[in-house]
Amino acid sequence: MKALTWQGSYDVRIENVPDPTILEDTDVLLRVTATAICGSDLHLYRGKVPGMKDGDILGHEFMGIVEDVGPAVTRVRRGDRVVVPFTISCGDCFFCSRALFAACENTNPDRGAILNKKDARSGAGMFGYTHLYGGYAGGQAEFVRVPQGNVGPLVIPDSTLRDEQVLFLSDILPTGYQAVLNAAVGPGSSLAIFGAGPVGMMSAACARLLGVERIFMIDHHPYRLEFARDTYGVETIDFDEEEDPAALIVSLMGNRGVDASIEAVGFEAKGSKLETAMTTLKLEGSSGKALRQCIAATRRGGIVSVPGVYAGFIHGFLFGDAFDKGLGFRMGQTHVQQYMPQLLEHISNGELHPDVIISHRMRLSDAPKGYEVFEKKQENCRKVVLTPD
Repeated sequence: MKALTWQGSYDVRIENVPDPTILEDTDVLLRVTATAICGSDLHLYRGKVPGMKDGDILGHEFMGIVEDVGPAVTRVRRGDRVVVPFTISCGDCFFCSRALFAACENTNPDRGAILNKKDARSGAGMFGYTHLYGGYAGGQAEFVRVPQGNVGPLVIPDSTLRDEQVLFLSDILPTGYQAVLNAAVGPGSSLAIFGAGPVGMMSAACARLLGVERIFMIDHHPYRLEFARDTYGVETIDFDEEEDPAALIVSLMGNRGVDASIEAVGFEAKGSKLETAMTTLKLEGSSGKALRQCIAATRRGGIVSVPGVYAGFIHGFLFGDAFDKGLGFRMGQTHVQQYMPQLLEHISNGELHPDVIISHRMRLSDAPKGYEVFEKKQENCRKVVLTPD
């Protein structure tokens, strides 16, 4: 089969690789009908995440048709059209039994990204996301083996829903939704979203769904800010033009700040020259600028919600400011399986339209070009969806 493989920093290639097979009784073999390039994939593309090996198949946002199932699979059957969550979860462990699927203790044989790990078990394995998380082959391919077929895949029974309408149930839509739930906002609330990428857009969509009244969105790509303003009615701030977005937000919110902030950028947030140098030398896990802005923009007693991916340590965290303001923090990988059914219902009812953010549709064979366009923010790229040749 054809698959997109990682060959080093900024080097991804379409190659012919062996077809996947059923290895465990709970496996599903899926024929991929649509897959997407996620912002998190760009971390891998840039070589910023350890644990990648030459030839690893990328991709953790995908869906398709069930081609075969293991003898213990009862939830899906051949011919079902399904969306697959990016986390792989067993459904039975301590955390899965509490619907904390991203913390599953049984699907990641590798160490994960925690530095001060002790003997704590690793969290869930992930598709196409390094050998820190199990080394599972991803879905930017013609076929993929899906472990834990009774827990992950969600059947899409409504044939009138196009793949593009439901594809993002695999990651960015539940991630944006969990970010808003973690922010504890609702009707009448105010919210600042740092980052106008796909997760930031989905956060804005879900915030509107839940009745948030005033939303600020901060980014430095004018085309993304314009889209967010026109689509979600947010108030936009370009941090290339406004040196201190948090100061502006505080002044616009009665010198208090917003009820909550969402940090939807992650560890490659644009920081100072010093922070950039420190991260390059591996003396810093990432820039803390976006997190500092969230802390500054959020009112006393508010919440900072972090769906953006982080690893390692950050020196400029300003924990004292967070303490003085009595802020709460909620973060982590998304418990996708927990939210997929209700979000599918919102899509079916016409209350959510996640597909509106798609800007580029390409064939799988054009995936290397898709990565380049997305990485360089060319052609006003917001989101790339790939379909098999």
